[in-house]
Amino acid sequence: MKIAAVQMVSGTSLQTNLDAARRLVAQAAAEGAKLVALPEYFCFMGRADTDKLAIAETPGQGPIQRMLAEAAAAHGVWVIGGTLPLKSPDPQRVLNSCCVFAPDGTAAARYDKIHLFRFEREAGGIRESYDEGRAIHAGATPVAFQAGALRVGLSVCYDLRFPELYRALMTPPCDLLSVPAAFTYTTGQA
Repeated sequence: MKIAAVQMVSGTSLQTNLDAARRLVAQAAAEGAKLVALPEYFCFMGRADTDKLAIAETPGQGPIQRMLAEAAAAHGVWVIGGTLPLKSPDPQRVLNSCCVFAPDGTAAARYDKIHLFRFEREAGGIRESYDEGRAIHAGATPVAFQAGALRVGLSVCYDLRFPELYRALMTPPCDLLSVPAAFTYTTGQA
């Protein structure tokens, strides 16, 4: 199975980001991809962590999920939708969710990021901190799905540092592990 890993620089315009992702999924499919993976928060990179709250969708509803489903169906490909903000039980935080759509456009899987990035440091008298938990509600369950002959395990960015998640995804074994990621200047430096 030919797989495409889409790279894009997302900004604060949801529609611009969705248009770019739709175009890139179409391009990947035209070049023979049968599975197309988008990056973490392909749909929106706000100026503040809490900006995600304004575009958070209800699971199964909303323009981001609709675009992913339509792109999958239009091109007959599996789409791993990077991540998008879904409403969580806490109205002040979202789930950082990886939604997967089958070639017919139906929802095939959803993984909510379990491990949230956090750090604090002081350098040169300047204290710096970053905590995804301020705006993101952590998930709890490992998720894998079957894409044709491939079993695909889902994870997101900082999850990569936690081997127990990947051990759980190996029963039964996965053929592919998806790890969409997006780094800000601060997280990249850390």
